[in-house]
Amino acid sequence: MSATWSVLHEDERVLAVAKPAGLVVVPARGEDPATCLRRRLEQERGESLWVVHRLDRDTSGVVVFARDAGTHRALSLAFERHEVRKTYLAVVRAPPPAERGTIERPLHGARKGKMRPAARGEAGALPATTEYEVLRRWALPAARPALVEARPRTGRQHQLRVHLRSIGSPLLVDPLYGGAARVTAADLGVPGDAVLCDRLTLHALRIELPLAGGAAPLRVEAPLPDDLRALLAALDAAGGPGGGAR
Repeated sequence: MSATWSVLHEDERVLAVAKPAGLVVVPARGEDPATCLRRRLEQERGESLWVVHRLDRDTSGVVVFARDAGTHRALSLAFERHEVRKTYLAVVRAPPPAERGTIERPLHGARKGKMRPAARGEAGALPATTEYEVLRRWALPAARPALVEARPRTGRQHQLRVHLRSIGSPLLVDPLYGGAARVTAADLGVPGDAVLCDRLTLHALRIELPLAGGAAPLRVEAPLPDDLRALLAALDAAGGPGGGAR
């Protein structure tokens, strides 16, 4: 896991960075604020930044900050109206039942900060929609993992993790929602005991932000980090991809 970040895009209104896994955007209750991505960026750059959205601690990928209060209001409204397009890559434990599809399943809060699929008509349920497409499959001696592109159309807490689990495809590594705490070569039925990944197998690949005045959306993409690239390479070497490589 890397503790560093890189700037992906910068202009007078927004700053977009590639967040590494293991780093929070803003601190949870009881955590030192100085350790979060926002504060460290502010200290490094000598400016104030406004949080527009978040990623889970162990999710890597693109995060956007506003550089002024007006931009923060505009982007917050765009998120509220579902005008922001986000694309993730997920390595899942088993392929979804279809090559592509849409998951429309309301979510509800559960114990210990978790989320769960809501029962039909349950009070307090939050509408949630995710589109997905299978990009690659592997047939290994002890596993059938797949690489999935997921596009959330709503922004609920843990939405992708819960939705993918609900169709039988939890993240390969996600102990909170049906995945393993880590994955080793032996877990996949191949020789060796090396740890291939010990964080969420989820990466925020791309974000598209609407711009004022009808201009084309701002599109920012974060390359896969080294740990997930290494995991995909290990899967390819072990079983060969069952679909086109990305």
